[in-house]
Amino acid sequence: MDKADSLAIRVQSEFPDARSVHRLDMGTSGLVIFARGEDMHRRLSLLFREHRVKKCYIAMVAGRVVTSAGAVDLPLSADWPNRPRQKVDFTSGKFSLTRYRLLSHDVVASASRVQLEPVTGRTHQLRVHMATIGHPILGDLLYGDEAGSRTERMLLHARELSFAHPLNQAPLTLTCEPPF
Repeated sequence: MDKADSLAIRVQSEFPDARSVHRLDMGTSGLVIFARGEDMHRRLSLLFREHRVKKCYIAMVAGRVVTSAGAVDLPLSADWPNRPRQKVDFTSGKFSLTRYRLLSHDVVASASRVQLEPVTGRTHQLRVHMATIGHPILGDLLYGDEAGSRTERMLLHARELSFAHPLNQAPLTLTCEPPF
């Protein structure tokens, strides 16, 4: 893949002082925040680092999710021999918590639409947690097994980010509806 082209490069061509505050896994669509200038970058990065940004994702997952809501509390660490994969690791993994809520079922596709809220922000957290409980995200070729071949892309979308504006502390909620 050509890494000379990226969202950051495209944004910086229009706004040279823009700096990426966080990132999404490749293949994940949705909201990404860029800061204008070093001061705002520092302030926004601190909000993410201190878990003061509420994140909400929408995903289509394989199978029928039976419970209407729940949480996946499984520690994650890098799967070094199989990088970039992550794995559940009860010995040296870092605390990782994902809350989920069932939105709907697609009986024809044998899939469920879920809302995911990562309380922590580990690499591939949503993908590993959903796959581990038997509901891999559709289109996820890294963790999805046969589910990955059903769609043209990974059906994971960063739908909403909520936080207090770093300058005036006013509540701010940004939304972008998924294209699926």
